[in-house]
Amino acid sequence: MDALGITLSGLVTQIVSFVILFVVLWKLLYGPVIKVLDSRSERIRESLEASQRAQEEAATSRQEMEARLGEARSEGQQLIAQAREVADRFREEELAKAREDIAAERTRAEANIQRERDAAIEELRREFAGLAIVAAERMIDRSMDESTHRELIQQVLDEGAEVGGRN
Repeated sequence: MDALGITLSGLVTQIVSFVILFVVLWKLLYGPVIKVLDSRSERIRESLEASQRAQEEAATSRQEMEARLGEARSEGQQLIAQAREVADRFREEELAKAREDIAAERTRAEANIQRERDAAIEELRREFAGLAIVAAERMIDRSMDESTHRELIQQVLDEGAEVGGRN
């Protein structure tokens, strides 16, 4: 090895120098660099875990919001159904009230018609009574034979028909 320029004392000196340099570099340079790299990898790992948790929380929140949205839609449908029921009941109540009002108006109209009819009949009776009195007065003024009697009755009936036709 002497031919190569390597001596045992030089080799040992270089090995010892290398080991000392290695230990010094390990303590002063590699140790802090490895600590920095380890702390950085720990921060990256924590960031990845936090990111994973945030994604899971976002997924959970999305599911909760979708569930709430479904509930809100369901409640909205229920409210719409209730509003329709209320509107149907109101419409039915209003129709029933209108029918009652129509029936009451019809009853009043029928009562008015009956009163007017009764009044017309009563007026006709009074006029007929007046005609009968007139006929009786004429009978008293004349002597009554059978032909006069028939003629008088026919005349009273004709006058009664004229009075009834005017009303």
